[in-house]
Amino acid sequence: MEGNNVSICVSSLKKRYKDREVLRNVTFSVPTGTIYALLGSNGAGKTTTVRILTTQLCPDGGAARIRGFDVIREPEKVHQVISVTGQFSALDESLTGMENLLLMGRLRHLAAPEKSAVRLLASFSLSPDAHRRVSGWSGGMKRKLDIAMSLVGSPDVLFLDEPTTGLDPQSRLAMWQIVRRLRDGGMTVLLTTQYLEEAEQLADQIGILSEGKILAEGTPARLKSLLPRGAVRFAFHSPEDLEQAASLLGAPAGKWRTSCLPEECALTVFTDGRADTLGELFCCLRDGSVSVREFSEESPSLEDVFLTMIKEEKSYGNNKTKL
Repeated sequence: MEGNNVSICVSSLKKRYKDREVLRNVTFSVPTGTIYALLGSNGAGKTTTVRILTTQLCPDGGAARIRGFDVIREPEKVHQVISVTGQFSALDESLTGMENLLLMGRLRHLAAPEKSAVRLLASFSLSPDAHRRVSGWSGGMKRKLDIAMSLVGSPDVLFLDEPTTGLDPQSRLAMWQIVRRLRDGGMTVLLTTQYLEEAEQLADQIGILSEGKILAEGTPARLKSLLPRGAVRFAFHSPEDLEQAASLLGAPAGKWRTSCLPEECALTVFTDGRADTLGELFCCLRDGSVSVREFSEESPSLEDVFLTMIKEEKSYGNNKTKL
């Protein structure tokens, strides 16, 4: 059994649907009291992973334990320590917010479901609308209530599957604050997301999942350190200069790649960070008589890491990188 410092332990998880391999030896662990984000595009295997960990689906291979309990052999014990908010609302919109929470409290066999409901409504700033039917609530309010219902009974581990999909920017920020507050209170949170900014803002650890395989894992800062800090952004005086620069710097094999930003009359070049490579860039522009308005060194973003990992996986295959 894992120590108290690890709440989720996944080892070589596999799942196949007919001829499609959905999960391929997925392995990761989540320390207690942290937020772990599974980051991936649609169809990467994020929801399948959550469904297995919450005992809704049996894997074809591998093992998973939640707070030390095996998700296959001990599902009842797993249910006692987890809760889940899925992509789709579990609310009864014909009921009020209070009635939804009371219903969940009774299903959880709480001794004082009314007290729990009042506390959760206040915690999520939903008290003023507690006695309104949920059908009249905004999308952000419904999502808050969804998570509030998941917290009835104070679970140790919370699974959030795409928690902010469809929310407006203000509601998304409010949801981020809620998730951070849960982590700060000692709860372990595993969330799935396709939003790079969301993973970077919330997660203590990120696993990049693609086609059922974790390509890299680590803190946001360490994932970004996987790419060389050799990106240079050039800004030009005219679209003609930009076009000529893009032609001159047209991606010599293995040396650099470029990203053109026509709306900013700029070009970003991602290199290996070596001084001679950077010198070669400037020589190319000088020899081509391209006038550079300004240039600056750019740090790689999580998006750069994500796109690079996906590209390399599709081109060459890749072993999991862990930092």
